[in-house]
Amino acid sequence: MTGLAPVPPGFLASHPEYADTAALDLLRANEYSHLDAGGGIYLDYTGAGVAAESQYRAHADRLRSGCYGNPHSENPTSRASTELVESARRAVLSFFNADPAEYAAIFTANASAACRLVGESYHFRGRRCVLTFDNHNSVNGIRQFARSAGASVRYVPSRGGDLRVSFADIDRTLRGRGLFCYPAQSNFTGVQHPLDWVEFAHSRGYQVLLDAAAYVPTNPLDLSVVKPDFVPVSWYKVFGYPTGVGCLLARRDALAQLRRPWFAGGTIQAVSVQGNWHVLAEDESAFEDGTLNFLAIPDIEVGIRWIQEIGVDLIRRRVRSLTGWLLERLRSLRHENSRPMIRIYGPTTTVGRGGTVTFNIVDPTGVLIDERLVSTESAAAGISLRTGCSAIRAPARTLSPSLAVRSGAPSAAARGPSTTTSPASACPPAAPSGCRSAWSPRSRTWSAWSPSSSARTPTAPPTTTGPRTPPALLNRVFSAGPVVRLIDRGTMSRTRHRVRDIVPHSTTNQPSKPDK
Repeated sequence: MTGLAPVPPGFLASHPEYADTAALDLLRANEYSHLDAGGGIYLDYTGAGVAAESQYRAHADRLRSGCYGNPHSENPTSRASTELVESARRAVLSFFNADPAEYAAIFTANASAACRLVGESYHFRGRRCVLTFDNHNSVNGIRQFARSAGASVRYVPSRGGDLRVSFADIDRTLRGRGLFCYPAQSNFTGVQHPLDWVEFAHSRGYQVLLDAAAYVPTNPLDLSVVKPDFVPVSWYKVFGYPTGVGCLLARRDALAQLRRPWFAGGTIQAVSVQGNWHVLAEDESAFEDGTLNFLAIPDIEVGIRWIQEIGVDLIRRRVRSLTGWLLERLRSLRHENSRPMIRIYGPTTTVGRGGTVTFNIVDPTGVLIDERLVSTESAAAGISLRTGCSAIRAPARTLSPSLAVRSGAPSAAARGPSTTTSPASACPPAAPSGCRSAWSPRSRTWSAWSPSSSARTPTAPPTTTGPRTPPALLNRVFSAGPVVRLIDRGTMSRTRHRVRDIVPHSTTNQPSKPDK
């Protein structure tokens, strides 16, 4: 256990596998010290991972060592770029154990662009588009292409307290043929869906888009075993850098069935203006519009090597330990009247889930605290969180404890909580400026509240604005208790968490202060 960061009493007894991940503490100190700059606390791993310093150095060293030109040519600098891009393409396929004869790796701007590439090119006419409730919005957007083509769009609901999707509902919905879209891991609830749904959908006549953006940062995906037709990925979610580069892994037989609605530079072999014809390229470049980001794509191979050297399994074990600990501590938070302070959405144990934990803070009477208030108060304390509204229930806040190693990879789909997963009331209007308040979904009004009393009265906008003391409730959640660097130094990249900033170790009614 040499080098293991200090942990709370009893933690290792409950999460013994954490002790085997001490190597990540050394990486945190040597490769991610920039997380300490400015004294802030980075928790927005659903938005983006954090890269290791060695990744930045590798990028700078490469640019200093040679000249690289636009790959769409045969001159020496173009060939140099092409060689690096193709090397990165091979590294991507190898990372997923994908046979190059069976799968193609298509570089895109991000996972959203990969989803659009499938949606705009898929032959939906006469078919169905089936999606689960907990898809990311970039996957939900595929339904617009399906509807424009006259296809039937069906959703499979998330049910129960864990917000899981049942196989029975999948079985009932997959009728006819078409495209089935679901996340390997929900970026809202953290639920990890069975990968064997892929083969089941194939047996029902469906092709499958498996959104792996939230899953891959902390889990291996072997495409020699699980064989979805389309897999969108965002690399900055996996290892932080480069940004603006994702990819679509596609089975070549499925890729051959796509029909692009347009063509662009780099995607064609020949085109005629007078004859009004064009011939698309025969390989992946037919789907890579314009000039690729040839100065950044080589950094994907650098990031992949970095993750492989660390080990995805090591990352997963650390994430699982910290996620379990966080869930336990959140569930233990209670008001003085013994009511829960936190409402968790999704699984409350680590079984069948990833490292994204989504929850609301509630007041002593059970009324939800508006996520914008949480966002404002946490930002004032220097804490970077992902907040927003979700249509699953009500305004919710997503926190990613998955402190995996990988160059700062995040835990859930970097794209924030899904907002169209199920019918629900819209987000509340903005709170009156400068007031300590809670939004009532029943009366759809803001109410002032006191932590020492359950009384609430309608609130009018105050006549003055300016700095305000955080409500005592938020102060408890973000309390200034003893610093326990379990998630901070204990988890390397995605670990700029400080336990005290998530779960208090002491109760206090004093205003919280930004961590220095």
